[in-house]
Amino acid sequence: MSERLPSIGILGIMQPLYDDMIPGITDRQAGYARAVAESLAEVADCVVADPVRGRADAERAMRAFENDDLDGVLVVMLTYGPSLRVTRVLHEARLPLCLANIQPDPVVTPEWDMADMTYNQGIHGAQDTANAMVRAGRAFTVVTEEWPSEAFRERVGRWARAARAVTAWKRLRVGIFGYAMNGMGDARFDETAWARKLGPEVEVIAPGALHRAMGELPESAVAELMAEEDARFAVDERLSKEEREDHARMQLAIEHLLTERDCGAYSTHFDAIGEDGRFARLPMAAASSLMAKGYGFAGEGDALAASIVYAGHRLAGDGHFTEMYAMDFPTDSILMSHMGEGNWKVARADEPVRLIKRPLGIGGLDDPPTLLFRIQPGPATLASLVALGGERFRLVVAEGEVLDSQELPALEMPYGQFRPDSGIRGCMDAWLRAGGTHHMVMNLGRTAADWAVFCELAGIEYVRV
Repeated sequence: MSERLPSIGILGIMQPLYDDMIPGITDRQAGYARAVAESLAEVADCVVADPVRGRADAERAMRAFENDDLDGVLVVMLTYGPSLRVTRVLHEARLPLCLANIQPDPVVTPEWDMADMTYNQGIHGAQDTANAMVRAGRAFTVVTEEWPSEAFRERVGRWARAARAVTAWKRLRVGIFGYAMNGMGDARFDETAWARKLGPEVEVIAPGALHRAMGELPESAVAELMAEEDARFAVDERLSKEEREDHARMQLAIEHLLTERDCGAYSTHFDAIGEDGRFARLPMAAASSLMAKGYGFAGEGDALAASIVYAGHRLAGDGHFTEMYAMDFPTDSILMSHMGEGNWKVARADEPVRLIKRPLGIGGLDDPPTLLFRIQPGPATLASLVALGGERFRLVVAEGEVLDSQELPALEMPYGQFRPDSGIRGCMDAWLRAGGTHHMVMNLGRTAADWAVFCELAGIEYVRV
């Protein structure tokens, strides 16, 4: 779901004061804004508004950006522009903001005249505008760079990805099938405060709805999904046709309900499924494949973790739900796994993903088909969303490396060993002091800087350990 480029609006600000002094300046600076947009084509789809020269222009441009469902707005000072003409529209903007402190010509030369000074005087407009947003308590990102540079593209690209993730996150609905695990405190939070502060909401879905949806599926859809699995995975010959059909029906029914309820993330708790009495097995493989399609997921009814997996998809691609299982001190690493759910898109490229017959006592049901793989070695990042009470939320982030580690033949669930950059002693001491939860998202690659911008835009405290 993160494959499309972020879509951003470019709000170029100036004022009509200079029109008489420098005829044609508005057209000239509009061309500069278009050139900036073209330079960002590899990292964002840009929509350039006409130059904003007053409050009405600003309101019209921002309304168009929001009506077009863009991901964020890049504010560029085309000349100096008095902040009071845009203060209200920026304060009330629903989209994430970035203030690009740039100018047309990055070098001051002896040939500059007053016109050149005017073309390149955006810095004090940026100061005026930033001051207004700070005083209003408005979150925004700042990028000071030479606009034609790779550094500018990289920094704006990072903000644009974070804006895409935050904008989608604010609209997120997390489906909880049944209820959350009793006694699991780090997943408990005030849903009202969460929706008010950050945007996501919880949609409780009765297990009966899942049972009915399973029964209404056409046989052709079930057969099609099984054929896709045959082509993609190494399928265990011990799996019966009945087991596979039942699993496929659960996956398809879950996705149907998520689409019907407009949910981008979900969680199933094994007790809620097991105690219902109408289901034969837990939807393990379903969670793995739905994550691979871009849905957020977490086990045990954990809406916080499901939401941050969803954010990981949009921020960095291919979010993987996991938890810390055990520490391995000789390799300075942590065994990462969960009951059987994991995004198979983070699997090792040199080993097939296996769909296995797997006994599981938890839930008290029949064997659930499970996707088994080891995580691709290389750089990786963990992120945990922490509810601190009321409207206070924190993201605990750790960068490190998935090791090319030993095989664990008896472990019939996705796994890998993560070595944090700060070592397991330093990382875990800091993780626990920060209140990091036991459910988290893993993304391949080093994405801590991306999460930092995400937190800045979303209003979440950021802690790197």
